Amino acid sequence: MFGFRYIKAEPTQYVIQYHKGEPKREGAGLAFWYFAPSSSIVVIPTASVNEPFIFPEVTADFQEVTVQGQITFRIADPRRTSALLNFTIGPKGAYVSEDPTKLTQRLIDQVQVAMRAEVQALPLKEVLASGDELVARVALALRDHPTITALGLEVLGLSLLAVKPKPETAKALEAEAREALLRRADEAIYARRNASVEQERTIKENELATERSIQERRAQIQREEMTSRIGLEEQNKALVALSSANAREEADAKAYALAAMMKSLGATDPKILQALASSGMDASQLMALAFRDLADNATKIGQLNVSPELLREMLQRGTESKNAKRG
Repeated sequence: MFGFRYIKAEPTQYVIQYHKGEPKREGAGLAFWYFAPSSSIVVIPTASVNEPFIFPEVTADFQEVTVQGQITFRIADPRRTSALLNFTIGPKGAYVSEDPTKLTQRLIDQVQVAMRAEVQALPLKEVLASGDELVARVALALRDHPTITALGLEVLGLSLLAVKPKPETAKALEAEAREALLRRADEAIYARRNASVEQERTIKENELATERSIQERRAQIQREEMTSRIGLEEQNKALVALSSANAREEADAKAYALAAMMKSLGATDPKILQALASSGMDASQLMALAFRDLADNATKIGQLNVSPELLREMLQRGTESKNAKRG
């Protein structure tokens, strides 16, 4: 009415009222009346924005990948943003230019430039495996980028949702990864077998060492037994030698005594020796001597008859004489 209008901004909207080319009032969430013919109203949203992006890139080994992610940002310096882009609203509350929509695209372009620099420096496998590192490096580059600073923007977060190679490349990588897994599985099987063989070898070595120790112990025991036997045999040898010496000395003594006795009896009458030898004999022994004398003088005796009765009686008396001596 009469050119006056009322504006009420949200807390996440920064409003600047320009009057005759100069800022008259500004702030977040303002509400006021203004004279439209001589005023320009700039409304800059300061709420955080999540903007998705997707674009193709080429790795260091010339493999094409598709990078998909999301960036979160906000306008941190509305005065600086309004100085570079037109955020003026018309009578119906709509922006009078397309600059507000171009702000997001400018930021996405900077994301793509920073991401391209990182992706092109890495081979495909590293790009696919280093998502967190890519995010950290690109986010750092965006925070310090002069274009983003000049636009008054603040990057709140960056995330990668997917880094996808071409389908045929993905199949080749899957096949390679599958073969690598199979090789590792085979290596694990071989490692287990080798470990089992090594354990068996260790067990065999321990068994051989134990058997060798037992054999050495047996040999030592046998050597000790042999040494003991040799010592015993040497003792027996010494004992036999001593016994033989004693026997020889005893035999020499007996021979000497016998020789002395024979020497002393050499001049004695045989009849006397015979009489001395027959003293103490029983009847059977005396009878045997008598028969021997008869045999010695058989040429001098013509005929001698001995009846069985006489022989039996002589034997009986000899037996009685023996029994009497025993009793």
